[in-house]
Amino acid sequence: MARSHRELTVWRKGLDLACKVYELTRKMPKEEMYRMSGQIIRCSASIPANVAEGNARGTRRDYAHFVSIARGSAAELETFLLIIKRLGLAPDSDVDDLLAQSEEVGRMLTALRSSLSPNP
Repeated sequence: MARSHRELTVWRKGLDLACKVYELTRKMPKEEMYRMSGQIIRCSASIPANVAEGNARGTRRDYAHFVSIARGSAAELETFLLIIKRLGLAPDSDVDDLLAQSEEVGRMLTALRSSLSPNP
């Protein structure tokens, strides 16, 4: 395990993703601030937060659990981004970029989760 979550590429990319989601919400209609915007901000911030919390835990099992939660948040974010795109609430190019980033982070989380599993 990494000594600090800050050493993890997946944490840094998750943090970048969360910041870009914040930027996207600024482009969305104001009436969405307490609806869709709040949802995607929470689930995007949850990704690096859960990686950090899991890394700080004492066991691989706990770490794997929090990485699984982060994976769930990444899937949730992807779903919200697709809804935003379908409803035309933000520019398609911005949403597409975030979808690509969230897919990359999701793959990285899956790999991290696999690396934490005990070998059979």
